[in-house]
Amino acid sequence: MAEVARTIHRPRDLDETLRQIVDTAKLSFNEIDEVTISSIDSKGIMHTLAASDDLARRLDRVQYDLDEGPCVDGMKATSSEPVAVPLIQHSDQWPNYVPEAVANGVRSQLAVRLYLDDAGTIGGLNMYSTTSDDIDPEDASIAGLFAAHAAIALGSAREVDNLNQALASRKTIGMALGLVMHEYTLTEEQAFAFLVRTSSQSNIKLRDIASRLVQRADEAARRSQS
Repeated sequence: MAEVARTIHRPRDLDETLRQIVDTAKLSFNEIDEVTISSIDSKGIMHTLAASDDLARRLDRVQYDLDEGPCVDGMKATSSEPVAVPLIQHSDQWPNYVPEAVANGVRSQLAVRLYLDDAGTIGGLNMYSTTSDDIDPEDASIAGLFAAHAAIALGSAREVDNLNQALASRKTIGMALGLVMHEYTLTEEQAFAFLVRTSSQSNIKLRDIASRLVQRADEAARRSQS
C-alpha cells in the first residue's frame, strides 16, 4: 500500500491520474481482471470516468441503467465498507443485474466508494473478476484503504483540472472582450455586459460564446493571410 500511495499520488493531470488508479488497482488486487472508476454528479447521474476495457465499461452502464448492482450500491453507501460479491451467479441481491453479469463472464465483483471529507462521495472503484469465484479476504480488507488513497489523488487532480479550465476560460473571455470592444467601440464593462446579454438571450454559456468569437476571429485572420 505504501508503494500504491506513492504511485497514485505523483503529480499528474486528471486523465493520467484516472489511468494510474485503474492500472494500479489491477496490479494490486488478486484475481481482479478489470477495473473502472465511476463518478456521480450533483443530479445523481452516474458516469464511468475510466475503464480498463470495454467490457468493464459496459458492465458499469448496465448497473447505471438498472440502478442496481455492486457498483451502484458502492457509490450510494454511507460508509467506505467494500461491497464484496464472491460467486456472483448465486447472488439474489440484484435480480436484474446478476444475469447480465454472468452472461458477460463475471464470476465475482468488488466495489467501494471514493469519498472525501470535504466533498462527500466523488465516485466509486469497481473491480470485476472473470477468472475467480472468490474474493481474496485480503483484497476486501485493503480495498477501503486503496480507495482512500485513490479518492485523495483523484480529488487533487480534479482541483488542478478545474483550475486549468477556469484559467483557459478566463483567457478566452478576455480575448473575446477585446474583440467586442474593438468591433463596437465599447468599454470593457460595456463589452462584458454585451456578452452576458448575448449569453442570456441565446441560452449559451458565456465561455462558449467567447470561444466562438475567438474561433471566428482566428479563422478570419487565417483566411486573410492565405
